[in-house]
Amino acid sequence: MPRSFNVTILAHLLFIAISTLVLVWLLHFREGVAFNSPNKIKIFNLHPLLMVIGFILVGGEAIMTYKSIPGKRSSGKMVHLLLHLIALAAGVLGIIAVFKSKKEAGLANMYTLHSWFGMSAICSFGLQGLLKNIGAEMSTRATLMPWHRFIGMVIFLLAVGTAGMGLVEYFQFLGLFHSQEALIVNFTGLLLFLFAVFVSLSVILPRSY
Repeated sequence: MPRSFNVTILAHLLFIAISTLVLVWLLHFREGVAFNSPNKIKIFNLHPLLMVIGFILVGGEAIMTYKSIPGKRSSGKMVHLLLHLIALAAGVLGIIAVFKSKKEAGLANMYTLHSWFGMSAICSFGLQGLLKNIGAEMSTRATLMPWHRFIGMVIFLLAVGTAGMGLVEYFQFLGLFHSQEALIVNFTGLLLFLFAVFVSLSVILPRSY
């Protein structure tokens, strides 16, 4: 039977591949990124950068820490918490970036299903972490742990699905068809799906050590 550690290796490789595709796409094809710029596209580009690499990929790595880091559970717990904090910070900055770019461009916000799902994912992510780490006794935490894992996976898969919707929206907005950029966007979505599959498998499969 395959072990979770073997699956996490494939997920780590997908992390690198997806990050590379996103960076090539935004830096080479989409004029780069910036938080303050007269070019509103650069500000908007921070959104897919932070949401894909920061929120989804780092969040996925956080989910896998208990299965990919050998040693004491306390070590995995610290890395898990640290990566989740990084993912949350990236997600919040990604939301700020898209609101900022649209406000400065005079465009409306929060009218698509992508935006509704995205805001639901980031708010649920923050709320889940807050509820887990405050005001609960150890026995209560142990009882709620299966629900924590389940809800965490639901939020993660919601984020991946939302990213796919965002890629489709941007693809259509840019009018991409048969081009190198179109291939990069499509392969990014495909590899995100595979990343979600391997992260999910790492949760289901037993540890290797």
